[in-house]
Amino acid sequence: METVKAMKLLTLDEVALMLRKSPAQMRWMRHNGTGPKAARLGGRVMYREQDVIDWINAAFEDQASA
Repeated sequence: METVKAMKLLTLDEVALMLRKSPAQMRWMRHNGTGPKAARLGGRVMYREQDVIDWINAAFEDQASA
C-alpha cells in the first residue's frame, strides 16, 4: 500500500475562492464529475492542493491543443 505524503488540504470554500466559483457551483461540478478530484474526509469534502493545480493546468493544456 502506498503511503500518504504530506500535502496541503483545501476545503470546498477555499477551492471555490481559488477558482472564483461559488460553493454551490463547486458542489455541482463535483456532482457532475467536472471539477478537481475531491474526497470526503471526516465528513467534509476536501481537495488536495496539487489536484486542484493539476486540474487547472490540464484545462490550459486542453485549450492549447484545441
